[in-house]
Amino acid sequence: MTLKSALVIRHVHFEDLGTFATPLRRAGYEIEYRDVGTADFLDFAPDAPDLVVVLGGPIGVYEDRTYPFLQREVEVLAARLKTGRPTLGICLGAQLIARAGGARVFPSGIKEIGFEPISLSEAGRASSLRHLDGVPMLHWHGDTYDLPAGATLLASTSKTVQQAFSIGNTALGLQFHPEADAGAAFERWLVGHACELAAAKIDIAKLRADAAQHGATLATAADAMMAAWLEQLHAA
Repeated sequence: MTLKSALVIRHVHFEDLGTFATPLRRAGYEIEYRDVGTADFLDFAPDAPDLVVVLGGPIGVYEDRTYPFLQREVEVLAARLKTGRPTLGICLGAQLIARAGGARVFPSGIKEIGFEPISLSEAGRASSLRHLDGVPMLHWHGDTYDLPAGATLLASTSKTVQQAFSIGNTALGLQFHPEADAGAAFERWLVGHACELAAAKIDIAKLRADAAQHGATLATAADAMMAAWLEQLHAA
């Protein structure tokens, strides 16, 4: 079988593909991480990879003066969107896709950190996100975005309207983290985001307990959702 290429842009090392890696490999994708801080991490033709995945990170899309690489990342994603090639963004990645699609990204004024189910729109219930219905998702963000032109809203929560969107059949933005490994690896999130958790006065013991309670169900749902999304891509 000829392997397909999945180029994955990673902003912090512990926010990786998590449980999404297994369905990607099962579908025949060879995964290549491109890490921020590597000189050539955005050095690829926008139409070359079969799939581009943009992962999360604890910075804002609008902080491009402080983190100049963000402007280049938006430019690359804008070019990628024009090709119509499959593109997936998670949290910061979703916000970068929104910005690349011409939408505004801005602080929401709240920290949404913890586990809560998403509320699917009619379009969301007809999409691969149907596998996430009723399952507590990990939320970890303080920013939100306007819906890009031509995008379809797929999911919301009680605190944030924009939780997931699609652009056509090939671009998907997820504000939440279905991919998060909420098993033992979740401790990396708690340590890596210790300052943010302290500033937001998050009960870390409860967050850890919730991860242990919901982790297995989340992993199963995330696998099914990703498998369904990839199957839809290949059927198109």
